[in-house]
Amino acid sequence: MNTTTQLLRRCSALVLVVSLSACANLSPQDRNTAAGAGIGAVAGSVLTGGSATGTVGGAVVGGVIGNNVKRH
Repeated sequence: MNTTTQLLRRCSALVLVVSLSACANLSPQDRNTAAGAGIGAVAGSVLTGGSATGTVGGAVVGGVIGNNVKRH
């Protein structure tokens, strides 16, 4: 069981590193969209008590807002 846990942790760390490196070439608008979706998902989950519908809805609304934010 201990070997399985170690393997799972290493695979999880590898997936995390690869997924973060995929964000290196994002445009500012894409970064705002991703950040908005993440923040919206957390907010939707908190406001609805962990409901999947609330989480997805929050991610959609946050992504749209993040996509429309522009820096001057």
